[in-house]
Amino acid sequence: MRVGLVIYGSLDTISGGFLYDRRLVSHLRRNRIEVVLVSLPWSSYGRLLTHNFSPYIYHQLRRLDVDILLQDELNHPSLFLLNNRLRRQVRYPLVSIVHHLRCREQWPVRQRRFYRWIEQRYLSDMDGFVFNSRTTRQTVADLIGDCGLHVVAYPAGDRFGSPLSADVIQRRARQPGPLRLLFVGNLIPRKGLHVLVAALSQISGLDWRLDVVGNTAVSPSYTHHIRQQITAAHLNEKITLHGPSSDNTLQSLYANSHLLVVPSQYEGFGIVYLEGMGFGLPAIASTSGAAHELIAHGENGFLVEPAGTAVLAQHVQVLIHNRDTLIQMSMAALQRYRAHPTWENSMQQITTFLQSLHAK
Repeated sequence: MRVGLVIYGSLDTISGGFLYDRRLVSHLRRNRIEVVLVSLPWSSYGRLLTHNFSPYIYHQLRRLDVDILLQDELNHPSLFLLNNRLRRQVRYPLVSIVHHLRCREQWPVRQRRFYRWIEQRYLSDMDGFVFNSRTTRQTVADLIGDCGLHVVAYPAGDRFGSPLSADVIQRRARQPGPLRLLFVGNLIPRKGLHVLVAALSQISGLDWRLDVVGNTAVSPSYTHHIRQQITAAHLNEKITLHGPSSDNTLQSLYANSHLLVVPSQYEGFGIVYLEGMGFGLPAIASTSGAAHELIAHGENGFLVEPAGTAVLAQHVQVLIHNRDTLIQMSMAALQRYRAHPTWENSMQQITTFLQSLHAK
């Protein structure tokens, strides 16, 4: 079986979605399934729409010698019209890997309606779907109705190997010193770092520290805003922006932190929440999106409304003052991690699904 995969840019791009795609490609190749990567150039959303009229892209896809063509849904602006033409010319089925829908993010009303229309057109032309969560599946069903042939294959959190032991996690929680918070995500508005900084500014007199890991170059204007926000709140001594970090550095930060806080406007899943749980980190996330599939409010973390800075600050304050509660939540986080499928499990689910499509 030969499988094509359409992505933007490089498969090595740092994000949860690209990590998922990399894991899938690696698994397919280990199982002797050839994968042909088709990389489309990154650009602005408006310019990406013009890809639908590119003879080069159309002929590149039409001539692919594959049995199935996977498309990362991120590529929807480039393909929402082109796919309809393509389906009439090729025999291979089109399968979309859906991480989350752009139209579910926070945009001005007219812009959001436009994205919704584009994504609805794109999704309606698919022969099958790979979803990263039940929440993502439901958001697609809300747009197009019956999703037809599909598989829900959750991302995993085991890329760093075995989780920390319960003893290590408990000793870490009881050590004197500040509550160590960790934010992992590219510095873009959707990830909500500005919300976290605003919340922490309300408890600036308490003993905490925040490490921020994520690419600062994706949105330079937003990064500049964050730096200004930190300075204005006099938090430069408490907040460290590490920029993009190696896996070894990130693993060390996971192991030495107490709490993961990523109050995103929307997450189709949220791999970092699960990775943190493998290190015994309770997670604070948004009620919007799929985080509720991982986080049981008040047990292994907290769910807050997007932009709910006061409530977020209160949850952090509770864990600063009560390390016994921190330990209870850390143990619950570790238990949730252990109950979750591994990358191997989830990628095999997708492989089996693709093989069944090929056999039809």
